[in-house]
Amino acid sequence: MPDALPSIPEFSTIRDMRQSDAESVSQLTTQLGYSRTPHDVNAWIARLAEQPAGQAAFVACIRDEIVGWIEVSIQRHLQSEPFAMIGGLVVSDRVRGRGIGRLLCHRAEQWTWDHRLDTLRVTSRSTRADAHRFYLRDGYHQVKTSLVFEKSRPA
Repeated sequence: MPDALPSIPEFSTIRDMRQSDAESVSQLTTQLGYSRTPHDVNAWIARLAEQPAGQAAFVACIRDEIVGWIEVSIQRHLQSEPFAMIGGLVVSDRVRGRGIGRLLCHRAEQWTWDHRLDTLRVTSRSTRADAHRFYLRDGYHQVKTSLVFEKSRPA
């Protein structure tokens, strides 16, 4: 039987990410398949605090427990109008399906509209079918399919 949790969003809070959240954010990041140490996350949050104009990160809390996070940034490219991009979103697998992801997305949307941008975009790995269904249910539309290429710096 799953842990009994209060109804969402009644006891759920969405707030700005803080450096003191680094441990919890680091642990949640592993559920996305990435490994970032609490030290790395702490440094990232510190840089964000120094230059907050084009990027933001928010956490979802139930009581004092961080159960999700979202990161959003403004993308400015020569070939297109500026838009916001969700760079990452994760909700603890213990509480998925309870509306927390939607609350985090709505916070990122509000941040986007507050920055007078008309578009919020998100990418999702092709293997994350549950995430695709989530975004489609929340009003996002698939606009293209891409391949991602990268090149690492030589040793």
